[in-house]
Amino acid sequence: PKIGMTKNKITAVLGPTNTGKTHLAIETMLSFDTGMIGFPLRLLAREVYDKVIKKTSVDKVALITGEEKIIPNSAKFFICTVESMPKDKIVDFVAVDEIQMCGDPERGHIFTDRLINFRGEVLTMFLGSQIMKNIMSQLLKDVEFVNQERFSKLSYNGSKKISRLNRKSAIIAFSIEEVYALAELVRRQKGGSAVIMG
Repeated sequence: PKIGMTKNKITAVLGPTNTGKTHLAIETMLSFDTGMIGFPLRLLAREVYDKVIKKTSVDKVALITGEEKIIPNSAKFFICTVESMPKDKIVDFVAVDEIQMCGDPERGHIFTDRLINFRGEVLTMFLGSQIMKNIMSQLLKDVEFVNQERFSKLSYNGSKKISRLNRKSAIIAFSIEEVYALAELVRRQKGGSAVIMG
């Protein structure tokens, strides 16, 4: 969906993971002449940087993280970690991903600063969890909330033996050892598995 484009507009795109929030932010940024997106992880910033280069050109895109700085003179789009977003850059579009990190004990103050102080000249977009809706309503004036629904259905099917699991099932474990033991078991019985830690 194309977001309305009045001056200094603030939009909050909130919803669960795997709902296309980041994709929406990238596409929206590219519809402007200039833009900046802040990500919570260096690897995510790098991945998006590579995507944006493919959609535009290498001389139009900057990557700014704590460890890496690629800033062409003609850069129009800035892909950053949230901590590394340059404060002095004036751009049409600003987005901050995973805005619920405002509540993080160590990094929350940086996300909160971006929430309160960072703005695109035309549009500012905050992406993240629904948990932020109330606090954003209290802190910010005139926020447009956009709900993103999950693309795929996520449902709980109860306990099952690993040998009886369907393809594309998620198994949740609560210790690193257990995650790797389950992954190995699934690989042996089913032929493959992907491990996600978080």
